[in-house]
Amino acid sequence: MDATLTELSPIGAEITGVEIETLLRDDRVPDDILGMLEENGVLVFPALGLDDAQQATFSRRLGETVVKHTKGWSEEYPDVFKISMDRDLVAGAYMKGTFEWHIDGMTLEIPSKASLLTGRVIPDSGSETQFASTYAAYDRLADDEKARCEGLKVWHSLEAAHRRFDPDPTPEILERLRSEPPKLQPLVWTHRRGRKSLVIGTTASHVEGMREDDGAALLAGLLDRATEPAYVYSHRWQVGDLVIWDNRGVLHRAVPYREDSGREMHRVTLVGDEPIQ
Repeated sequence: MDATLTELSPIGAEITGVEIETLLRDDRVPDDILGMLEENGVLVFPALGLDDAQQATFSRRLGETVVKHTKGWSEEYPDVFKISMDRDLVAGAYMKGTFEWHIDGMTLEIPSKASLLTGRVIPDSGSETQFASTYAAYDRLADDEKARCEGLKVWHSLEAAHRRFDPDPTPEILERLRSEPPKLQPLVWTHRRGRKSLVIGTTASHVEGMREDDGAALLAGLLDRATEPAYVYSHRWQVGDLVIWDNRGVLHRAVPYREDSGREMHRVTLVGDEPIQ
């Protein structure tokens, strides 16, 4: 695929000089994009301007997509999810959870592989999405810290994530959150190609076999270190930008924005193909 790659700091790369038709038809694209994604963690295509049909088609070239037929998902393209504070699209409570650092699908047997996000309506301020590498966060640990972390397992739950912004949820909300049971995951993910990353974020509830306070302090400390400003890329959106991130080794969050901002993003998620081990 003919394109220009410019590294971003401290994580990611910007891709320019590529046409939409190339992304949709060039046989080299899937391998090239997935290779660049694994190498860089985040790929930014400024002002690319994909519509829903093109975003769905391009995403399907990279892997199987998550498809749903529920509120917030496009009726015509059910692998396109509309992210907005508009309560006609999706519950606002869900959106508040995206303001915390997280990795998608931590309560699933196999987390999602990657996400592709297009900016559709961008407010004047508060529209950034931030990214931090959990590969790099593991690499920065001292050897004794790595040894300690590799022996630990952590419980992840939707309830833990929700309680970060709603400490006293209603019984109805709790019932919905607990419909997806907690999942015990290794704190260190050893990937197929030998790389290692930390499995941390807002869904992390407690460390198996460790006192609750001690486990919470460990997890908070690891997350704080992983997301220090020097290690975070903040993407300031323009309409039409496409951003792809490797969900297996990248934390992300939206910078908080007003409920009436009008911000709207369209996301496609690739089904995971690698369990955490």
